[in-house]
Amino acid sequence: MENTQIPAATATTRRSSRFVERLLADRHSIPLSIALHLVPGALIVAVYVFMAAPLVDSIEYPPFLAWAIALSIVLFPLQLGLLWLGKQSTGKYSLRGALRYMDKPVPRGKLTGLIIFSLLWMTVVSLALLPLDNVVYDAFFSWIQYEGAGASATTYLDGFSREMLAITLLVCLPFTGWTLPLIEEYYFRGFLLPRLPQLGRWAPLFSTLFFSIYHFWAPWTVLSKLVFLFPGIWLAWKKQDIRISIGMHPGSALLMATFGTIAVALGYMG
Repeated sequence: MENTQIPAATATTRRSSRFVERLLADRHSIPLSIALHLVPGALIVAVYVFMAAPLVDSIEYPPFLAWAIALSIVLFPLQLGLLWLGKQSTGKYSLRGALRYMDKPVPRGKLTGLIIFSLLWMTVVSLALLPLDNVVYDAFFSWIQYEGAGASATTYLDGFSREMLAITLLVCLPFTGWTLPLIEEYYFRGFLLPRLPQLGRWAPLFSTLFFSIYHFWAPWTVLSKLVFLFPGIWLAWKKQDIRISIGMHPGSALLMATFGTIAVALGYMG
C-alpha cells in the first residue's frame, strides 16, 4: 500500500508558505489585522518587564531607556521581517515587496504642505491634550505599576540627575527620535493599513485606533492619540503616500526629542 503521509517538515513548510501568502495578500481579515496591530505592543511590554527594566534599574538609569531598549528589541526584528517578506514577493530584500503607498503620487510642493500641517497638528495637539491624559490616567490607570508610569510626558525621566538625563536622551535620540517611529510607520501604515480595503473610509480610523491601543505601556493616551494621529494617517490613506505619515510621526518625534535633549543640556530640565 502506497504511503501517502506527508512528512512533518513538508507540512510545516506548507503551513509557513500559506501564512506568508496571507501576510502578503491584498486583504487581511479583521481578526488577523487586529492581531498584527497588537501583538508587537504586547511583546514590547513583555521585553520591558522581564529584560529591559531589570537591566536599566541595575545601572540606575531612567525607565525611558528601558522602554527604548524594549522597543528596539521588538521593532528592529519587525523591520527585518518586512524586508524578508519583500524578498518572498520580489526575490530580493526590499520593503517595496511588502509595503504599499510607496509610489510617491503626491507632488513635492503639495507633499511639503501636507507634512507641515500633519507635523504641526500632531506636535501642538499632543501637547495641548496632556491634561486629558492626566484626567484619564487619574480616573482609570493609576493602578499601573510600571516604574515611572504617569500621565506627564516626562514621568519616565523624573527624579534623575541632569547628567543621567542628558546621556539617556542623547543615546535614545536616534532611536526614539526617528528610527523606531519610522519602523512603526512602515509597519502600521505601509504594511497593515493598505490591506484593509474592505473597511473603505473606516480604514484610517481602524489604523489609528489599534495603533493607539498598541501602546500598551501608556493606555491613558489612547483618546488623545486618536485626535492627534488621525489627520496624518487619514491623509496618508487618502493620498496613498506613506511619506505624509512619516513626516508627521517620526518628524514630530524628532522635533520633540531634539528640543527635549537641548532643554536638558541647557539646564531647563532635570
